[in-house]
Amino acid sequence: MRTDADESLEELSLLAQTAGLDVLGNLAQEVKRANPATRIGRGKVDELSKLLLETCAETVIFDDPLTPAQRRNLEATLDIKVIDRSQLILDIFAQRAHTRAGKLQVELAQLEYLLPRLTRQWTHLSRIRGGVGMRGPGETQLESDRRQVRDKIATLKKRLTNVDRTRQLNRQDREAVPFPTVALVGYTNAGKSSLMNRLTGSELYVADQLFATLDSTVRRLALPHKTEAMLVDTVGFVAKLPHELVEAFKGTLEQAIVSDLILHVVDAAHEERDNRIHAVNDVLDELGADRTNALLVYNKADLPGAKPAPADGVSVSAHTGVGTDKLLEAIEERLARHDERVAITLPLDDGRTRAWLYENGRVLEETENDDGIRVVAMMNARAAGRLRHKLGQQSGDVSGDHSSDESSDEPGDESGG
Repeated sequence: MRTDADESLEELSLLAQTAGLDVLGNLAQEVKRANPATRIGRGKVDELSKLLLETCAETVIFDDPLTPAQRRNLEATLDIKVIDRSQLILDIFAQRAHTRAGKLQVELAQLEYLLPRLTRQWTHLSRIRGGVGMRGPGETQLESDRRQVRDKIATLKKRLTNVDRTRQLNRQDREAVPFPTVALVGYTNAGKSSLMNRLTGSELYVADQLFATLDSTVRRLALPHKTEAMLVDTVGFVAKLPHELVEAFKGTLEQAIVSDLILHVVDAAHEERDNRIHAVNDVLDELGADRTNALLVYNKADLPGAKPAPADGVSVSAHTGVGTDKLLEAIEERLARHDERVAITLPLDDGRTRAWLYENGRVLEETENDDGIRVVAMMNARAAGRLRHKLGQQSGDVSGDHSSDESSDEPGDESGG
């Protein structure tokens, strides 16, 4: 029977392979209390040393976090490079980040991870200790390293602030488009990018590996009743995701917080799907996302052992397309729960706004009288707000006459549809 430790070690092996390493063996030990010097027991350290000699391995990766002292002691005893899971994930992110924002975020996370783990590796460079009445020891190499790392962290945070400012402007531009936003989140390798390709006709990079893509992508999603949404693919999550990465990627992951709907994609065929759901929920909670605004999507339903989605979820296969029609209907139904009723009277010759209402909402009623054409429609809050802004309304239903000689930036001109 597989245990949580077996699952975690298997995932660690996959992470190592993703980083370009060949896995030569593994060891596990159940301990009630971690050894403060080496984390694992002395006998296990000896066993590990023998395994290293047999396999000629060059790196040891611990699944649990190591303290600076534990790592230093292990490297001294084993005479080999020792890292932990967090450092491995940071390295993978460093390899996969391509955008400027992604590279800055990963570098910041690496430095914040490194800062408390700097060790006295260059004590021989410290100034000679002075005697009575003489100058003190001055700045050690360790203190100098820490100061340089802190300075670099401060510089990166300033750069990311500028990047976040640009992202905010881009988000405002997207919000100006009267379409709701749907965010794809899920455990890494759950098939988010494949599902996005299936739903939008995109050609995003897809691979059967962890963290195949890191940078978020936005595509237009056509819904059944001629409505549209913006679909956003985000970075995949993983168990024991380093806190430094969550903090650094908050700017990228904020789309999951501000979206109108979250699609939580699950690998339905994976044995540990329930644990992975909990791991993703933990990260969403850390981000402050509203999980009541999430729809569970059980992907890979075509694979053997796939578990059907719960009653309030949807089963799909991004590979075959099975269930995607039902998913689109579920997305539209969820988004419609937040629709607003809009009533407006248009001049008889204002076909532009009338067409915009049909393209960006569901027209319930249309009547013509001497005052003009009265249209009653249901539309998402973003589109309704856009309409109110354009017509100079502050709150409540849009009503009253709408002059047809308004400037050319009418709703119909900027809807994109």
